[in-house]
Amino acid sequence: MGISLGFHIVFAAVGVALPALMVIADVLHARTGDATYLQLSRRLAKGTSILFAVGAVSGTVLSFELGLLWPRFMGTFGEAIGLPFALEGFAFFTEAIFLGIYLYGRGKVSPRLHLAAGIAVAISGAASAFFVTLVNAFMNNPAGVAMDGGKLTFDPLAAMFSPSWAYQAVHVLIASYQATAWAMVGIHALFLLRDPRRALHRKALRVALPVACLTALLQPLSGDRSAKHVAQAQPLKLAALEAHLHSAPGADLHVGGWPDLATGEFHGAIAIPHGLSFLAFGDIHASVTGLEAFPRDEWPPVLAVRTAFQVMVGAGSALAALALAVLVWLLRKRRLPDGRPWLIALALAGPLGFVSLEAGWLVTEWGRQPWIVRGVMRTSEALTSFPYQAAPFWLFGVVYALLGVAVAYLLARQLVYAHRASERA
Repeated sequence: MGISLGFHIVFAAVGVALPALMVIADVLHARTGDATYLQLSRRLAKGTSILFAVGAVSGTVLSFELGLLWPRFMGTFGEAIGLPFALEGFAFFTEAIFLGIYLYGRGKVSPRLHLAAGIAVAISGAASAFFVTLVNAFMNNPAGVAMDGGKLTFDPLAAMFSPSWAYQAVHVLIASYQATAWAMVGIHALFLLRDPRRALHRKALRVALPVACLTALLQPLSGDRSAKHVAQAQPLKLAALEAHLHSAPGADLHVGGWPDLATGEFHGAIAIPHGLSFLAFGDIHASVTGLEAFPRDEWPPVLAVRTAFQVMVGAGSALAALALAVLVWLLRKRRLPDGRPWLIALALAGPLGFVSLEAGWLVTEWGRQPWIVRGVMRTSEALTSFPYQAAPFWLFGVVYALLGVAVAYLLARQLVYAHRASERA
C-alpha cells in the first residue's frame, strides 16, 4: 500500500497542477497572440493526458487495495470516509470528461468553451486532491465518531471536516503546485543550458517560474500553521518530528544532526535556543511535551519520522531561498533570470519539490503510527489476515516499475519532440 501511495502521489500532484499551467499558457496565447504559448499549451496537454492515464490506473489499484488489504478499516469507518471518497470520484469523472473535451475540442469548439474546459480540468483535479486529503485528515485527527451502546456511530459531515482538514488541504494543494511547477522549471532550464535562444523553453519558464516562486514562498507559511496545529492536536507527532524526548519549557530546535533517543541529546545538530517552543506555540517559554509523556508502544518510528521531516523542511527551505533570490532579481532587473548560473540553479531545483512532497507524505503517514485512525484503531487491527501478502507486494512493485519506465520514456519523447519542433520553428 505504501508503494502504491508513494507512486500515485506523484501523478496526483501533477494532475492538480499541470492543467493549471496548461491554462496559463492558453491565456497568455489569447492575450499576446504568441504562437509559442499555443505550442507550449499543446505539449502540456499531451503530458497531462499521459500522466492522467497513469494516475487513473494507480488510483484504481489503490481503491482495490483499500478493500483487500484494509478490510477492517473500510468495514468500520466506511460511513465516515464514504462521503469524501464519493465526491472525489465525482471530481475524477468531471476531470476525465472535460480533459477529453479539451484534448479533442481545440478548433472544433469556440476558444472560450475550449478554455473553460481547461479550467474545469484544473478545478476538478484540485477538487479530487482536496477530497482525498479530507480522508487523511480524518485518519490523523478523527471527529464525528462516538460510541453508542457498544457500537461506533458517525456524523459524516463532522468526520469529513475534522479539525485538521483546512491545514492539511492547503498544505497538500500548495505542495502539488510547487512540486509540478519546479519540475517544469528544472526541465526547461536544462534545455536552455544547451541552447539559451530557444523560445519554447523561455516561454515555459515564464509560465512555470512565477507559480514555482509563489508556492515556494507560501509553503513555509502554510507549514508553520500546520506545525502549530499539530502541536495542539497531535503533540506526540510533534515530539516525534523533533525527536523531543523530555517535556520542558523553552525547548530548543535542532536542525540536522542525529538524535540519541536514550538520552535525548543530539549529535552534530545546530541548536536554536527556545526555537521549538516559539515555532510550536509562538512563545519562547512554552512547554513542549516530550516523547516520554506517552506510552512507549504508541511512539511512531521516531528516527524515520524525524529524518523525513528534516528532508521535507530542507528541500522546502532551499526552494523558498531560491524563490526569494529570483524575486529580488526580478525587482532589480525587471526580467526573468537567464544567466548560466541561474539556469544551473533552476535545473538543480527541479526535483526538490517532489522530494519535499514525498518526504512530507512519509511524515504524515509514519507520524500517525501505530494508528490507522489515531486513537481509535491501530494499523495492526485494520490489516487483512490474508497470509500471502508478499504476492501482491511484488506484483504491484513490478507493475509500478514498468509503469514508471513507460511514463519516463513517453515524457522524455514528448520533450525531445517539442525541442526539435521548436528548433524547426
